Amino acid sequence: MISLGIESTAHTFGIGIVDSNAKILADSRSTIKPEKGGIHPRETSRHHYSVGPHVINEALRESGLSLDQIDAVAFSQGPGLGPCLRVGATMARAIAISHSKPLVGVNHCLAHLEIAMKLGGAKDPVFLYLSGGNTQVISEVDGRYVVFGETEDISLGNLLDAFARNVGLAFPGGPKLEELATKGRRLIDLPYIVKGMNVSFSGLLTMAESLLEKEPLEDLALSIQEICFSMLLEASERAMAFLGKEELTLTGGVGANKRLREMCRIMCEERGAKFLDYDERFYQDNGVMIAWAGLEQFLSNQILPVGSSNVLHKWRIDDVKIPRRF
Repeated sequence: MISLGIESTAHTFGIGIVDSNAKILADSRSTIKPEKGGIHPRETSRHHYSVGPHVINEALRESGLSLDQIDAVAFSQGPGLGPCLRVGATMARAIAISHSKPLVGVNHCLAHLEIAMKLGGAKDPVFLYLSGGNTQVISEVDGRYVVFGETEDISLGNLLDAFARNVGLAFPGGPKLEELATKGRRLIDLPYIVKGMNVSFSGLLTMAESLLEKEPLEDLALSIQEICFSMLLEASERAMAFLGKEELTLTGGVGANKRLREMCRIMCEERGAKFLDYDERFYQDNGVMIAWAGLEQFLSNQILPVGSSNVLHKWRIDDVKIPRRF
């Protein structure tokens, strides 16, 4: 069985093609990079419309397949930016109708979790899910994903991008701050706020911005990373202890940060657990994760009528039924 997945929740338009042996047959992407500021939903949707046909054709060439050889068409149905989601949904419907293929609507977070499990080899982990719009500690309980902790205000990805934007760094800001942090020499005292398994970042961002004229940028970048990552690992370790789980899996675009992955590894080693890492290309938004989750859902008979394929821009992971894994 072969699935084609379309990712279009935010800045990346991606096409992935996978088979039921978990072989990645194609991974094609195009990411918008604004010259200044963050991403604008309508401008980004226009980018997706303009590059979409090329990215689809590129993926088909890479796989050596035609659309007639695809068994299912999956798309990111939500959550995400409405105008961007609608681009992927429209293209998925067009392929499904014109080639008589079943349509599958995939929750973006579910796709991140499922591909992380498959590529990392996890069996029953606690997930730390970090992206531009999400900061959550998640695990499976009784066939459902449950959010055990999350941000009470802004996501970590938004914090990093906002701080980077305010110091004149281009989007995305996270990788640029990561590079600056490697040159930092001193840890600055910033707010460390953990409430049970929830975290809060807005106070830290406000204080860091207030220190821009007083402290070296490299030290601020170092401090933001170390303190935010420590908060998240405290919450993640608490979830692991509470649930009695011995695997930690990191996912979402912010997870590609090398220092964060190192801290995850150290924490797990200290408690005799496993940190299950994988190819960092698949931490970022991509079509492969949509194709993989879509194939799991297709084989679980979770097929979506075209007439019910509206996008769900606030679709939470705890409202999603986990498909059968294979």
